Amino acid sequence: MPNSTVCLSFDFDAMSVWFGYKNVTPAMLYRGEYGARVGVPRLLHMLDRLAIRATFFVPGHTIESFPEVTQAILAGGHEIGHHSYAHVDPSEQTADEERRDMERAWKALERIGLKPLGFRSPSADYSSATLALIEEFNFLYDSSLMADDYRPYHPRLGDQVTQQSPLVKGAEARVWELPICFEFDDWVHFQFNFNPYRNGTSAPSKVLEIWTAEFDWMHANVDGGILNVAMHPQVIGRGHRVAMLEHFITHCLSRGSDVKFERMGDVAKRLNSM
Repeated sequence: MPNSTVCLSFDFDAMSVWFGYKNVTPAMLYRGEYGARVGVPRLLHMLDRLAIRATFFVPGHTIESFPEVTQAILAGGHEIGHHSYAHVDPSEQTADEERRDMERAWKALERIGLKPLGFRSPSADYSSATLALIEEFNFLYDSSLMADDYRPYHPRLGDQVTQQSPLVKGAEARVWELPICFEFDDWVHFQFNFNPYRNGTSAPSKVLEIWTAEFDWMHANVDGGILNVAMHPQVIGRGHRVAMLEHFITHCLSRGSDVKFERMGDVAKRLNSM
């Protein structure tokens, strides 16, 4: 295992990310289209120039709306993972609704010849049924949870905890969890929105400082650490932010030959073979 691994992931939500808002307007949907029209091509060009392969989590709605852009991701050697059908928060669905959503997205992936290795919840949240569904659909990994930072782990099925009682641990799931955190999500730093109000105007220098400092700490202190960065083409795809991402990549690579960028599916397969 390389001493340090970085996984770049992109939630290519396009228009679907805006469907969860109370009043969906045409202007919102055009913001989503920016991710397909500008963000993804710009990112693919940069990743190809640096010979970096990444993971894109793509909702079924996006696959069907932008088939040429989806094919360009695959042609670049990148992984595509399952990200629901239309970016609906599973914690707000019934068990039947969640199952139908997962099946519909799975079929959209199958139609382009893919059997996804990984799943990411569109809201970085679960319902009580989500993990069991992930196991049932035989995903190799999930990337939605935050119980660790640099170490993959097996989340637990059947955990029970309330405000009145302590955690009762369930059995470990088979699936690997490749954890994320909101500090490494471009949306919370950069995405402006009126309702609910989100400032979203962080300077790239601030975010670059956070991301590089975290990588440097991991690289110095955690042998075999894995750092996952979650981004959105409609956010990170702005020119000054793509430049920041390239600075982050080159910073990591400057730390030595024992730093590697990998697709998340490749990490999970390697973990499974150990």
